[in-house]
Amino acid sequence: MEVFDVVIIGSGLGGLSCGTMLAKEGYKVCVLERNKQIGGTLQTYVRDRIIFDSGVHYVGGLSPGQTLHQIFKYLGIMDKLKLRKMAEDGFDGMMFGDDPKTYWYAQGYDNFIKKLVEDFPEEENAIRTYCDKVKEVCSKFPLYNLRVGDYFEKISVLEIETKSYIESITSNKTLRNVLAGTSILYAGEPDKTPFYVHALVVNSYIESSYRFVDGGSQIARHLTKEIRNRGGVILKRRSVNRIVEEAGEIKYVETDTGEKYFGKMFISSIHPQKTMEMTQSTVIKKAYRSRLQMMENSVSIFCVSIVLKQNKIRYEDRNYYYFTENDAWSTVKYTPEKWPTGYALYFSANSKDEEYADAVTVLTYMKYSDVEKWADTFNTVLHENSRGEEYDTFKKEGAEKLFALVEKRFPGFTESIENYYVTTPLTLR
Repeated sequence: MEVFDVVIIGSGLGGLSCGTMLAKEGYKVCVLERNKQIGGTLQTYVRDRIIFDSGVHYVGGLSPGQTLHQIFKYLGIMDKLKLRKMAEDGFDGMMFGDDPKTYWYAQGYDNFIKKLVEDFPEEENAIRTYCDKVKEVCSKFPLYNLRVGDYFEKISVLEIETKSYIESITSNKTLRNVLAGTSILYAGEPDKTPFYVHALVVNSYIESSYRFVDGGSQIARHLTKEIRNRGGVILKRRSVNRIVEEAGEIKYVETDTGEKYFGKMFISSIHPQKTMEMTQSTVIKKAYRSRLQMMENSVSIFCVSIVLKQNKIRYEDRNYYYFTENDAWSTVKYTPEKWPTGYALYFSANSKDEEYADAVTVLTYMKYSDVEKWADTFNTVLHENSRGEEYDTFKKEGAEKLFALVEKRFPGFTESIENYYVTTPLTLR
C-alpha cells in the first residue's frame, strides 16, 4: 500500500499549483483528476482543428515583478509559456446601448488614467481617486502581494460595495458604467459584490494583460511536468466519490471504481459542496455542512465558440464588452424576454497567423434554472449522450440571439462564421 505525503483532488490551476509547490519542497504528491484531460478551466478543446480555451481567455499581472509573473517563475514555468501581450493603449473596450463610442482600458495606471481622461476630461479627479482606491485595497491583501500578513489588515476594506463606491466618486453615469464594465469577469451583482473583488481582478489586468498563444492548457502541461519530474503522480480518469476518515483523521480517498489512495495530508481543489458530500467524517459539524450546502452559486454562462471563415476578421489584441442598456450591471439581472443583455467577446491567439483571427469566443450570463429541465441529462467526453432535440434547438436559438447582438456593433460578423459550438450551464456543471 503506497502512502503519499499529499493527495490532491482536482487538477485545475489551484490543484496543480499546490502540487507543484509541495513537490518542489520534497513532498510526494498524487493528483487525482476525474476527466480525461487535466487542467479544469485551463483545458482547451479542438473543434474543426481550431483550439479554444475553456476559461482562460486572457490573464493579468504577468510582466516582470508582478504577482502572477513571480508565481509562475517560482513554479518553474514562466519562461516556457507562449504569450502575446495585448494592446497597451486599450485591451478592454466597453460599449453601451446605442452609444457608438468604445471606451478603452489601457495598460499601466498612467496610461489607464490618460486614456479615460481623454473621454472624460472633467472627471480626472474621480478617475485618479478610483485608481488610488483600487491600489490601496489591493495592498491590504498579503497573499495577493506575496508577503506575510494576516486577516486583520483587510478588515477595513471588506465591507466596501463596488457599485456604491463608484457612484460616490462621480455623478457621470457613463463613467460609472465604464469603471464597472469588467463586472462581467467576476459575475458582479449591484449592491452585493464587494469592491475588493472588483479591485483584485481589475488591478491585475491594468498592470499588464496577455493572451496565451494556442491556449491556456500549456500552463497545466508545464505544471504537470514539474510535478512528475519531482516524483509526483498525476492520474486521470480517477473520479473520487468518498473521502474517508478513521479515528478523527482522513486516511484515504476512494474512486467510483473502488480504488483507494492513501495519504498523510489531503487537499480538495473542487467545489466545497461536492467536497462535503464526499467526506465521511464525524469531526465536521452538521451546522458547517448545512451552511456550505445552503450557499448560493453565482450565475453561470452561455458560451459560443466560433470558427471563423479564413481571412474574414482581423485578429485584435483586445477584448470587447457590450451592454444593451446603459448599465454595466444589467447582464446578471435579465429576464427571459430580454436575454441576452450583453456579452464579452474574446479573440483566440494562434501561432499560425497574427493578422487574421481563426476563432472568437462570445459569452454571456445564463442562470442554471434556464436549463434545469435537462438537469438529469449528462453528456461528457467520457460518457457521450444526446440531451435531445429540444435542447439542441435551445442552444441554436440562444446562439442566434447572441449573434444578432454582436452584429449590431460588428456588421458582417454573422456571415464570417464557418461553424460554432455552444456551451451552457449544464456543461459547466
